[in-house]
Amino acid sequence: MSGRWAGRSDNRRRVTPAILLATTMLAGASGAHAAAATAAAAAAPAGDSTALQEVIVTAQKRSENIQSVPANVQAFGTQKIEQLHIQDFNDYIKFLPSVTYQSVGPGFSNVYMRGVAADNQSNHSGSQPSVGTYLDEQPITTVGGALDIHLYDIARVEALAGPQGTLYGASSEAGTIRIITNKPEIGKFSAGYDIEGNTVSHGGVGGTVEGFVNIPVNDKMAVRLVGWDEHDAGYIDNVYGTRTFSTGITVNNAAYVKKNYNAADTIGGRAALRIDLNNNWTITPMIIAQDERNDGIFAYDPSVGDLKVSHFRPEGVHDRWYQASLTIQGKIADFDVIYSGGYMDRKINSESDYTDYSYFYDKAYGYAAYFHDNAGHNIDPTQYIIGRDHFTKDSHELRISSPQSLRFRFIGGLFYQDQQHYIIQDYTIKGLADSNAEPGVQNLSVDGWPGTFWLTDQLRTDKDYAVFGEASFDITPALTFTAGIRGYKATSTLEGFYGFGLNGYSSTGEHSCFSSKAAVAGDPCTNLDKRISDTGETHKLNLTYHLTDDKLVYATYSTGFRPGGANRNGNLPPYQPDYLTNYEVGWKTSWLDRALRFNGDFYFEKWKNFQFSYLGQNSLTIVANAGDASIFGIESDVSWRVTHGLTISASGAYTDSTLDQDFCGGAACSSTNLVQAPKGTQLPVTPKYKANATARYEFDLAGLNAFIQGSVVYEGSSWSDLLTQAPIPYSNPADYVPIRSALGKQAAYTTADFSAGISRDNWHLDLMIENAFDTRGQIYRYAECTIQICGAESYIVPTRPRMIALKFGQKF
Repeated sequence: MSGRWAGRSDNRRRVTPAILLATTMLAGASGAHAAAATAAAAAAPAGDSTALQEVIVTAQKRSENIQSVPANVQAFGTQKIEQLHIQDFNDYIKFLPSVTYQSVGPGFSNVYMRGVAADNQSNHSGSQPSVGTYLDEQPITTVGGALDIHLYDIARVEALAGPQGTLYGASSEAGTIRIITNKPEIGKFSAGYDIEGNTVSHGGVGGTVEGFVNIPVNDKMAVRLVGWDEHDAGYIDNVYGTRTFSTGITVNNAAYVKKNYNAADTIGGRAALRIDLNNNWTITPMIIAQDERNDGIFAYDPSVGDLKVSHFRPEGVHDRWYQASLTIQGKIADFDVIYSGGYMDRKINSESDYTDYSYFYDKAYGYAAYFHDNAGHNIDPTQYIIGRDHFTKDSHELRISSPQSLRFRFIGGLFYQDQQHYIIQDYTIKGLADSNAEPGVQNLSVDGWPGTFWLTDQLRTDKDYAVFGEASFDITPALTFTAGIRGYKATSTLEGFYGFGLNGYSSTGEHSCFSSKAAVAGDPCTNLDKRISDTGETHKLNLTYHLTDDKLVYATYSTGFRPGGANRNGNLPPYQPDYLTNYEVGWKTSWLDRALRFNGDFYFEKWKNFQFSYLGQNSLTIVANAGDASIFGIESDVSWRVTHGLTISASGAYTDSTLDQDFCGGAACSSTNLVQAPKGTQLPVTPKYKANATARYEFDLAGLNAFIQGSVVYEGSSWSDLLTQAPIPYSNPADYVPIRSALGKQAAYTTADFSAGISRDNWHLDLMIENAFDTRGQIYRYAECTIQICGAESYIVPTRPRMIALKFGQKF
C-alpha cells in the first residue's frame, strides 16, 4: 500500500477469546501492547525537541494517539496524575470541564457529563446512571454511585464526553470515565513507595502510605502488587443543639458532639498476574479490594455555622468491596480477539441521622404526638436510618477487531451484565411500641422489626444483553467514514417490601401486601413485585478529515440510551427509557512542531423523554419521564510546552441545558396541578461555565531537579434541583412552595492549588497546598427530606478546606 494508508501505524492490541474460570474470580486488564504503548508515550521527547509527549488512549477499545481520536477525549497519564496530586474521584473530576457531580460523601457520588442531569436523587429505586465508569475493561457503575477508588499506580484516567452507547452501552448515555491500571511487566523488576502527611484547615491531620512492586517470575510471567493506607482528616464539627417537639419533649445531642466529625480511613490493595502463553496470547487475572470507614457527614448546616452541623443520632459508613477480573487476549489469524469478565461485590453498612424529618413533619402536622412506647407514653420521635446495601455485578464481553492498518477495519462484540442490589433501609425510633405493647396500646413497628417505623427490604436486579459493532472505511487517504450500532435488551425487576407496619399512618406497607410470603428474606410480607423490559438500538456516524498529519476535523452524529424501570409505589406506572441524540463538530490540532495542542468541539444534544427523580409523600422516591431538554455546548483544551521547562495547559466548557416544555409532576398541567418547572428552566447540577488552567516550570536547582506548579479551577453557579416549585404533601393540591429559592443556588467558586518539589535519582520530595485560599466551594445543596417540608434546613457539601501536604517517595 502507499500514501496515507501505508503510513497508518498498526496499534493492535494482543487479544484472545476466552472463558471465565468460575464466575467469581477474575476479569481483566488491557493488553501487553497497550501497556507498552503507554510506557513509550510517557517517555520525554528526544533531543532538544519541545514537542509535547504523545498520549496513547484506548477510548475506542484500541490503542491510538489521543490526537487521532475523532471525539472529545481527555486523559491523565501516570505522570500527570502524580503532578496534579490526583488520589481519588474528587481530584480528577475538577480538571474535567465536561464533567460535574453531586456527592454526599466518599462512594456516594453521581457523575454527569455535558449537562445531562435532571435530578438530585441517587435512590436505590431510582434511575440508572447516565455516565458509565470502568476499571480497565469492567464496568463499576452502580445506582448509588460508582466505586470511589484510591488512585495509585494508575496508567491513565480517560474521560469520553458524549454518547458512548455503541461501544459502552446503557450506562454511557452521556459519556464514560475509564480508570486504567498499570499492568505487570515481564523481564523488569520495579518498585516504589510514597509517604504523605497533611493538615487540613479547620480540621485534623491526615496521611497516606502507598507502595507497589513489579516482580518478573520468569520470561513469560510477572506479578504486580499494589497497596495503600490513607487517613483523611475530618473538618466538619457536630456541635451541641436541642430540638423541642409539639409533645413538649426536648432532646439534645450531647452524646454525639465531636470535632472533625467526618474523618475517613481507607485501606486497599491490588494484585495482577500476567502470563504470556506465547507470542500472541496473554492472560491477565487481577483482583482489587478496598475497605473504607468514615464517620459523620460531609456537609454543613449554614444555620448552625461554617463547617458545623447539629445532629442527634449515630452517623457513619463502612464501605468495602472487591472486584476480580480476567482478561484473555490474543490473535486468530490477523484478527485481534479479547475476552474480559469481572465480578464485583460491594457491601455498605451505614447509619444516618434523620432528625430533620421528625422535627419538620412535627412542625407541619403535629407528627410527634403519634409516637409512643409499649406503655402508651409519648417518646422522643427522632429517627435514624440503619442501611445495609449489597451490590453484585457480573459482566462479560467478547470482541474481535481487524488490523487497524487496513483501509476497511472493524470491531464487534457481545456483552452481558447481571447486577443485583439487595437493599435494607431501617427507619428506627428508639423505644417505639412493638408486638410487646400493653393491651389497648397500638403496635407501631413493622412486623418482625421492633422499633422500625418504616422498612425498605428489597432486591433489585438489572440485566443487559448487547451485540455491537463499529466499522471504518478510508474513502480517501485523508477522509474516513465510521459507522457503529448496538442492539440491546435490558430487564429490571424490583421485589420485596417497603412501608409502615399495620398501624402506620398510611395505607402503604403491610396494608398493601398482596402476599404473606416474603419475596426477600426478612420481609414481613410482599407488597412489591415489578418487572420491565426494553429492547432497541443505538448508533453512531462519524466523518473525519485529516487536513495534515497533525490536524483533523470531524463531524459526529451519535445516540445514547438509558433503560426504564419500576416505581415502587403501586399506583404509579413504570418510567420509560430516555434517549440522547448528539450532533457534534470538532477538531484535533498540533502546532509549532507539536509543542502546542489545540482541540475542541461544538455540540447540540436533544434529550428525549428524560427520567426525573423526586421525593413525593413520605419522602418516597418517584421517577417520571419529564419530557425533552436541549443542550448546547462548547468544549476546548490546549497544552503548550513553551520552553523545555515551562508547560501550560487549560481546558474549559460552556454548557447551556434547558427544559423544552413545562413539567407538571409527570401529569397534565391544570388549575390544581401547576407547573413545577417551566419551559426554559436550566437543568440542575451543571454550571454554564467550568474551566481550569495549570502552569508547571521545571528547572535545575544546585544539581537537583526542581519544579513549581500552580492550578486554578473555576466552576460557575448551578442549581441542585430541577423544580422551581412543588405541592406541599398532605395539603390542598393548589398549595405550592418554591423549591429552588428554599434550597438556594450553588454559588460559583474558584479554587487554587500550588506545589513545589525537588528530586534526584530515584527520590522526590513535594510540598503541596490545595485550595490555597480556603474557598468554600459548594459541591451540592440538599435537604434531608422532602424540600417542601425540610427546605428550611438545607445542607451544603463543600470543597475540602485548605490542605497542606508534604510527600516523599522513591522508585527502584
